[in-house]
Amino acid sequence: MATSSFLTGERAVVALFIARIIFSTPQSLLSESLSLSLLSLLALSVEISVDASSSLSLFKIRPGASSGIFLGAVALPGLMVSKLIQMSRAVSLNQVGSEELENLQLLYWVTSASCYTVLAYLCFIFYHQSDRKNCATSRCSLSCIALYFGVCCVSFAVKSHGGWCTPAMLLWLFSHGIAAVKLIQNILHTFPACASIGEALLVTVGLVIYFGDMLACTAAKSHGYFTASKVVTVAYGIQRSEVSVIIQGLIIGLLLFPMLFKYVLQILERVSLASSRDSADCHIRRSFVFYISLACLLIIAVPSWMQLVQDFHVHPFLWVLDFVLSEPLKRLSLCIYWLVVIYVSVIRFYNISKSSKIERILLRKYYHLMAVSMFVPALVLQPKFLDLAFGAALAVFLMLEIIRIWRIWPLGQLVHQFMNAFTDHRDTDLLVVSHFSLLLGCALPIWLSSGFNDRPLAPFAGILSLGIGDTMASVVGYKYGVLRWSKTGKKTIEGTAAGITSVLAACSILLPLLATTRYILAQNWYSLLFAVTISGLLEAYTAQLDNAFIPLVFYSLLCL
Repeated sequence: MATSSFLTGERAVVALFIARIIFSTPQSLLSESLSLSLLSLLALSVEISVDASSSLSLFKIRPGASSGIFLGAVALPGLMVSKLIQMSRAVSLNQVGSEELENLQLLYWVTSASCYTVLAYLCFIFYHQSDRKNCATSRCSLSCIALYFGVCCVSFAVKSHGGWCTPAMLLWLFSHGIAAVKLIQNILHTFPACASIGEALLVTVGLVIYFGDMLACTAAKSHGYFTASKVVTVAYGIQRSEVSVIIQGLIIGLLLFPMLFKYVLQILERVSLASSRDSADCHIRRSFVFYISLACLLIIAVPSWMQLVQDFHVHPFLWVLDFVLSEPLKRLSLCIYWLVVIYVSVIRFYNISKSSKIERILLRKYYHLMAVSMFVPALVLQPKFLDLAFGAALAVFLMLEIIRIWRIWPLGQLVHQFMNAFTDHRDTDLLVVSHFSLLLGCALPIWLSSGFNDRPLAPFAGILSLGIGDTMASVVGYKYGVLRWSKTGKKTIEGTAAGITSVLAACSILLPLLATTRYILAQNWYSLLFAVTISGLLEAYTAQLDNAFIPLVFYSLLCL
């Protein structure tokens, strides 16, 4: 019985994913490969310990989901190693400089150190809450933690000859790890029953990397502050595009806005709103303060940061307008096409959801197909404009979700009622995440492929896996599926086979199309078959939020 609970389908698929990356790593990335192996072993031992005890009761995780620690801990570090392998090919071909590889190496160590610190924290609290009978996994966890620290120190000591400062680097990693522990505690406490531990870990590490990158980039661009530190000038002095700076400023500003708004409300309640705290007028005033604060953030604070780190010469939003109008026929036509598709689809599916008996899971897959029809033409013809459009869409989603959660008048209740028509078991009244995961699942492979990319299908990883593979697997499995992968699960072998076959068919059509545009590189069909199969099996076995994990796994394997 213990053996069957240990050899789960999800763990086997994740182990194959990590093994494929490790065996593809060149000798120049030996330390990164070794640390990824230790991270995987630590994550697996922690997950086994947690699932074998009652430790999950310490956190209110999403009902029906497993802990997901193994998958959540290795997804982003595995992605970083895949990007390092791809970047090492670019350096060997003299297509990028060595500083790009150094930057990516530091980002990998930041990512893995954040995961390691959270895993060590989980290992510590679960060990003290459990009956301590499973000494083997505890010794394995402690050994992995000690070995990782040794590998990290040795790797930085070797790189110190190239300009890296070992104490500064270790302090930089440690600060990210502490921030990750604090953040995952707040996420699990603020949004109970909204995510598994693995999902929370993925979001936590991603946010820590993004915020840390912003802080370091700001320090690198600020004259007189930290400019002597190799951590900042070497790793974060890389030139960035205007589009990436605009997206980063918008997203981070909106993520920080709820804390700012809460602080402003506390001040105003003490000063002028205490007398009308329970009246309807107070709610309208609070909404007025919300919109004023949001306008100040988006018009003054966020653009000021953008102009600090990037020389725009004009207001960043005026730069966006000029960027769109620089090719008005193509870009405005795309905008009109997107608006028409969104309007027709949303109105149509919203009416169907209220009156039809169609299963919610099938109705939601229509939006996956809508994403394919919207994003594929833009990715082929206007990839840079699509980057900006993804950032704008994500910013709009964040604003609407903040308005929905805070019930800001007059849109809060309307947005809440509208979103309820498209939620499933992974969404709650407290937090709706499905639309975020679909958008980011399509956008992240495209954003990550900016710069050097010798794998033409890599930017399409999210669109192919979610828009085609996941949709076909759900539709075929629901209508025709008979043979199930497990006795308790709903995923069928027929659905998985349909998803894998549909993605391979789409790739066979897409590759010749890309060859007629800008890509002339051949694709290794054996590697492609492995990548499609692993992502399809992960969709079949995982109980985690597949929109978030499958594109990352598929993209990582396509980069190899």
